[in-house]
Amino acid sequence: NHTKATAHVDFQLNSHVPTLASIHKIYHTLHRLNLTEDVGPDTHPDCVPVCLSSSACCPRAMPPRKKRRPTAGDDLSAKKSRQDSVYRKQEPSRIQETESFSSKRCLEWFYEYAGCDDVVGPEGMEKFCEDIGVEPENVVMLVLAWKLNAQSMGYFTLQEWLRGMGLLQCDSTEKLRNSLDYLRSILNDATSFKLIYRYAFDFAREKDQRSLDLNTAKCMLGLLLGKTWPLFPVFNQFLEQSKYKVVNKDQWCNVLEFSRTIDLDLSNYDEDGAWPVLLDEFVEWYKDREMS
Repeated sequence: NHTKATAHVDFQLNSHVPTLASIHKIYHTLHRLNLTEDVGPDTHPDCVPVCLSSSACCPRAMPPRKKRRPTAGDDLSAKKSRQDSVYRKQEPSRIQETESFSSKRCLEWFYEYAGCDDVVGPEGMEKFCEDIGVEPENVVMLVLAWKLNAQSMGYFTLQEWLRGMGLLQCDSTEKLRNSLDYLRSILNDATSFKLIYRYAFDFAREKDQRSLDLNTAKCMLGLLLGKTWPLFPVFNQFLEQSKYKVVNKDQWCNVLEFSRTIDLDLSNYDEDGAWPVLLDEFVEWYKDREMS
């Protein structure tokens, strides 16, 4: 009977205890079986700790030993052991707290720049760039905006911030600084670069316009192609002297394709191909310029 009762108690300890009444029942059962700690005269059974962990609630398997009087050395050793134990218990949680993403911390970080609004505007953006050590016109800011799927240049909404920073697992200035190299590296992937390039058109244009004004287009092209396309300086000169005042999306996308597929001497350019007139005129202007 004792074995059956003990097995029954073990089963209860390993189960989830749904109510306080069940905990009291287990406690009194263990007490009858003499498996609990001795209860002092001032201790009430109702004060048993509420714990669902089998290891924490596990009854003592061996009878208590008689204690010898500790020496001074034992006191110091026991104190150090308790301190080490507390440190070991706290250290993993502290590391986990530092490394894991916190939505609350991310939200507080957002309002450092948004103030009382639900959007980071130009002033907040300037302070944000200063804190992370990046110039506002740096291409990495465009990559960050793409990651946040920001809809308007110079603005980050609360929803964009929480979604994008959550994907990046950044909830502080320090974590974002440490992610800047990763954001820059995305530009080295041809597929990702094409997505960012296409995104830049809608990001930079006025929302009531279907095209980019020429000055904005030249700035964005310089940001994205200025360091990788040797013909960009010449193409930029062409745009400055051309009749064009805006660049539409088809022209924008074809400039990237042109930069990737056409040789520097333009020898493989097919004038009868499906290129926009803008690029036909650029090729003609460039060849006349080279001949003269």
